[in-house]
Amino acid sequence: MSQSFDEISAQLRGRHRKSARLKWISMGALGLAGLFLVLFFADMLVKGLPAFQQAQIQVEVDYNERAAELPLAAVNEDVRPLVSRGYLRLIPGRMEDSPELLGTSRLEWVLADGQVDQYLKGHHSKLSGAEQAVVDRLAEQGRAELRFNTTFFTSGDSKMPELAGIASAAMGTMMTLLVTLAVSFPIGVMTAVYLEEFAPDNRFTQLIEININNLAAIPSILFGLLGLAIFINFFGVPRSSPVVGGLTLALMTLPVIIIATRTALRSVPDSIRHAAFGVGCSRWQVVRDHVLPLALPGIMTGSIIGLAQAMGETAPLIIVGMVAFIPDVTASLTEAATVLPAQIFTWAGEPDRAFIEKTSGGILVLLAVLITLNATAVVLRKKFERRW
Repeated sequence: MSQSFDEISAQLRGRHRKSARLKWISMGALGLAGLFLVLFFADMLVKGLPAFQQAQIQVEVDYNERAAELPLAAVNEDVRPLVSRGYLRLIPGRMEDSPELLGTSRLEWVLADGQVDQYLKGHHSKLSGAEQAVVDRLAEQGRAELRFNTTFFTSGDSKMPELAGIASAAMGTMMTLLVTLAVSFPIGVMTAVYLEEFAPDNRFTQLIEININNLAAIPSILFGLLGLAIFINFFGVPRSSPVVGGLTLALMTLPVIIIATRTALRSVPDSIRHAAFGVGCSRWQVVRDHVLPLALPGIMTGSIIGLAQAMGETAPLIIVGMVAFIPDVTASLTEAATVLPAQIFTWAGEPDRAFIEKTSGGILVLLAVLITLNATAVVLRKKFERRW
C-alpha cells in the first residue's frame, strides 16, 4: 500500500529531528571533552607555575673556622632555620676551593628552606610564629623574595624540595629515547619494507601481521615484564640503566613504527613501482631509490609519534627499575638513571606539600616536550606530504 504525502513528510521530519539530535549530542560531547581539557591544563598551570619560582633570602654569611666544621655556624641563629640545609652543606667546600674566603663576612642571597618558599607563596607552612615574623621582616626590607628557579632545571632529585630538579631525569629520558630510536627505527622500517614489498602473501606472513597488530594494542606494563625477563634476567643488562629502559621501550615502539611505515609505503602509487621496473630497476632498487624516499615523510611522522608515546610511558620503566633516586646527572648508558615520567611518579608520592608543585611543574615540562614532538610530526607531514 502506497504512503500518502503527509506520511512521507512526517517520516522526513522525524529523520531530520534525529539528525539534529545526533548533531547536538556530538557537539556536546566535543564541548565536554574540550572543557575537561581546559580544566586539566588550568589545574596544571595553577599548581605547576609556582614550581618555576623559588624563595631566596639575603643573609650575612660568616666564613670562619668554626663554619668549616659546622656549616650552621656560618649564619646568624635567627635566620638559621630559614636557610636551606643544602646551601649550608656547600659552605665548607666553598671555603676549601677559595681559601681567601676564610675570615670574611659577606651579605649574600642564599636558597631558602622549602617551608619559607611555601610561606612566601601563600601556602600552608610549618614555620613557627617567630620564624614567620623573621620572614616578614626580611620581606619588608627587600631581603626575601621569589626568583626564577634555575635549580629546577639544573639539579637532580633531592629529598629537600627546594633542591629537587629535573636535570637527571631529563638526561636519563634523552639517553633512553636515543637507545629506543637506535633500536626500533631501523628494525621497524626494515621489517615493514620486507612485509610490504618482498614477503609473499601466505599464512605465515598473515600470522606475523596479526601479531604485530596485537602487540600494538597490549598494555605497556607487559612490555616491562618482557624487558625484565629477557634483558635483565637473561642477558644481564644493568638494571635501572638507560640501555634496559631504551630496549624495553623499543619493544613497545616497534609495532607502532612498523604499522606507520607500512601505511606510508602503501600510500606510494603502484605506478611509481611499475615505471621503475619498466626502466630495468631491480626490486631492491625500486624500493631504495623510489618508494622509500617518497614514503619517508610518513615514516618519520609515525616514528616521532611512537617516540612521543614511549616518552610518556611509566609502567614498563618502573618494572625495569628506572625509579631510582638519582641526585646527579647520569653520564653513562649503563649507570642507574631515571626518566621524567618516573620522576613525576616519585614526587607524587612524597608527603611534603612542596613536592605537589614540583610534580605539576614536571608534568608541564613533559607536556611541553610531548606537544612539541607531536607538532613537529604534524609540520613534517604537512610540509613533505604528497597527494597523488
